Amino acid sequence: MSATRETLSSRAVVGMYYERLQALVAAAWIDAVSNYFTSDQPSEEYAWLNMPPTLREWIGGRHAKGLTANGIEIKNRHFEATMEILLRDLRRDKTGQLRTRMSEFAERGLTHFASLLSTLIVNGESTVCYDGQYFFDTDHSEGASGSQSNDITTDISALPASVHGAATAPSPEEMQQAILKSIAQMHTLVDDQGEPINELASQFLVMVPVGLSDAARSGLSTARVAGPSTFDIDGMSIRLAVNPRLTAAGWTDKFATFRTDGSVKPLIRQEETKPTLKVKDENSEFAFDNDAIQLGLDTWRNVGYGRWQGAVLNTLV
Repeated sequence: MSATRETLSSRAVVGMYYERLQALVAAAWIDAVSNYFTSDQPSEEYAWLNMPPTLREWIGGRHAKGLTANGIEIKNRHFEATMEILLRDLRRDKTGQLRTRMSEFAERGLTHFASLLSTLIVNGESTVCYDGQYFFDTDHSEGASGSQSNDITTDISALPASVHGAATAPSPEEMQQAILKSIAQMHTLVDDQGEPINELASQFLVMVPVGLSDAARSGLSTARVAGPSTFDIDGMSIRLAVNPRLTAAGWTDKFATFRTDGSVKPLIRQEETKPTLKVKDENSEFAFDNDAIQLGLDTWRNVGYGRWQGAVLNTLV
């Protein structure tokens, strides 16, 4: 006698979604490079205050210094994804396939911020941030900072290396030196009062396209390994993140380095509503007319640029 096949219900399918959602962990680099803010209105304004005053010798009483502000506005956008499942597939023994599809559906909601933030990074050379300059630019300036750059190039042929590669395929030694150059550039950046803004920085994330990943991993592996994809060089903790979305956007000879231990991150992610699952189940009019159920995932959210001084773009030439 054959075993009776169990008919799945829309409730069971929804349960698969939340089961997978609870097991997922967001891409580690998302929290590392962005601040998360909740929202309760169509858009949010972020007043970008200049830095507090530095300590000075007390001569002639206190010298109060006010705060000026630049501002950025991030408008929430509505995103959705809808999946349709035929009733016959619920009725038949398709548990394995449906579980896989619901797992992938849950992953879509979680990796969506990775997609939005990656687009910000890719567009950083052509989109302005709070100071009116492109996020990655060669002439940022505010207050007493003078002109500063977080968009640099590295001539790998000029680097001291036993083996030389190409801009799209550097040697591990060249890649390590390029990474350290990016960190050194970040340490030169100052605030609106001319004070080093990354003076206490010791934790960084290097984000590379797939084509530069082997050289980056090999170059950093000569340092002390401090954890999974994390390396320790001269007391600095450097994490490596391989982002295939950069590759898809055409990055072959450039990478970005982010400071991850600052209270204000280089990027902002904003969310009015978390991804919510809505269902037209077996008893709905839709199911009657189409012999199928629908599961809709939607959220209101967006991303924006934060502190440009916490990021450096490096193009290999």
